[in-house]
Amino acid sequence: MPTDIDLADFDYPLPPERIAQHPPAARDSARLLVLDRASGALHHSSIRALPRWLEPGDLLVRNATRVVPARLRGRKSSGGVAQALLLGDAGAPGQHRALVRAAGRLRPGLKFEFEGHARRLEAEIVDVTPDGEVVLSFGAGDDPYSLGETPLPPYIRRDAPEARDAERYQTLFARVPGSVAAPTAGLHFSHELLAELERAGVGHAEVVLHVGPGTFRPLREADLARGHLHSEPFELPEASSAAIAAARRSGRRVVAVGTTTTRVLESCADATGAVTARRGTTELFLRPGSRIRVVDALLTNFHLPRSSLLLLVAAFTGREALLAAYAEAIREEYRFFSYGDAMLIL
Repeated sequence: MPTDIDLADFDYPLPPERIAQHPPAARDSARLLVLDRASGALHHSSIRALPRWLEPGDLLVRNATRVVPARLRGRKSSGGVAQALLLGDAGAPGQHRALVRAAGRLRPGLKFEFEGHARRLEAEIVDVTPDGEVVLSFGAGDDPYSLGETPLPPYIRRDAPEARDAERYQTLFARVPGSVAAPTAGLHFSHELLAELERAGVGHAEVVLHVGPGTFRPLREADLARGHLHSEPFELPEASSAAIAAARRSGRRVVAVGTTTTRVLESCADATGAVTARRGTTELFLRPGSRIRVVDALLTNFHLPRSSLLLLVAAFTGREALLAAYAEAIREEYRFFSYGDAMLIL
């Protein structure tokens, strides 16, 4: 695993107006920048043209995770405004891991009242971990997700999500609840596009990776030093493993929809590129110099400077080719990040 990466080499200037604040009018109306790794050529296209860039027999592997309504709004018992991002069960009845944002020090015993959808629930911090997470205890039988809202990423600057976010910050094939952020490359697929890909002979398979809050945390030098990222749960089903094996045997391409799918497939690969169906957690950190064993092509959105996702994409393209493509996208006024345009790396 490479250890000599300087994060400053993966910075780039991004005008704030290039950060998409709303989804496009239609799921499949985004632009598509295509990078041919063999020639280095860039092509300007569209998501609706995706079937023309793929080949009959290609296997499109997508992430079937579902975003949960994990954002809570409310107040401390003292009256100060508070927000919480639920991160999952803490292992005891009524207790949930969370990130809490509120004025003052977070400490055990601090109480909150959260509200949403005409409901209110009380909660209390019972533990604070060294990395800043807390454990919130709710009343017996209380479901905090019942008053939660869509957890939009912090660079989408709104006071609160809009009604359409509950639909548009979710892929059409989302079926397994568990993520606090969408696998954004999958947001571009409409029912019409999925049907056209099927008619074009492009197959599909599914994995599940539940996106955690680490996707928004700044990448640290310590992460580079230890060669691992935040842990995220995943599943590669037997049927998908078999479909990938069949594609590889017949020389067909495995096309990953997004960095999350890539992380699952490469976590399950052996030295030959064969994948084994399994369920677990992954801390895999793909970056320039990492060997890509399974994925032949990648559909992905444009990612934040200095981020682990940007480094993952650079593992496919190399740093210089990727930053040149990003500079071209900025010149051509592509839209960046979760609700933005996409890139196809062949």
